[in-house]
Amino acid sequence: MKRCEWVTDEPIYISYHDKEWGRPLYDSDKLFEMLCLEGMQAGLSWITILKRRENYRQAFDHFQADVIAKYTEEKVNQLLQDKGIIRNRRKIEAIINNAKVYLEVRKEYGNFSDYIWSFVDGKPIINAYEKHEDVPAFTELSKAMSKDLKKRGFKFVGETICYAFMQASGMVNDHLIDCFCYNDIRKDEDFD
Repeated sequence: MKRCEWVTDEPIYISYHDKEWGRPLYDSDKLFEMLCLEGMQAGLSWITILKRRENYRQAFDHFQADVIAKYTEEKVNQLLQDKGIIRNRRKIEAIINNAKVYLEVRKEYGNFSDYIWSFVDGKPIINAYEKHEDVPAFTELSKAMSKDLKKRGFKFVGETICYAFMQASGMVNDHLIDCFCYNDIRKDEDFD
């Protein structure tokens, strides 16, 4: 079975690639989680975060923004002691900050999904890359998303992080055209 070139032989990575990456995600809370996790990846590899995802879910109350937005300095200090996550104060504080901003966006748009998917007019962009080297690190759309998220007050949402988020959440299908997921996702979403 042919997969994208970036997938290693680690079972957690194979499962993530086959079942999640690039598949359109419309659940607002799951999108918030993914945006937070992509921000945690800054300066690290995705596998580093993926292996800790369950720990992050436990540590951050399953990414319930209403709960996270009320975290105190005491909770921050507790998280800084949690060996199951990346213990970086700026990143931890960014999740708390982003939860507050997320709640504001939810108020304005009714839900986060409508807001974030508006950058691609509510429909995934289907790319057609043959080699991993052809896939960009960012695009004009990820720059626009980054700019708007930053303007609203989100942290750790640069253009590269935003593009990785767009790929992960299926806003763009960047599976290589010879990867079995490429057409599988297209078929699931009935884009033809």
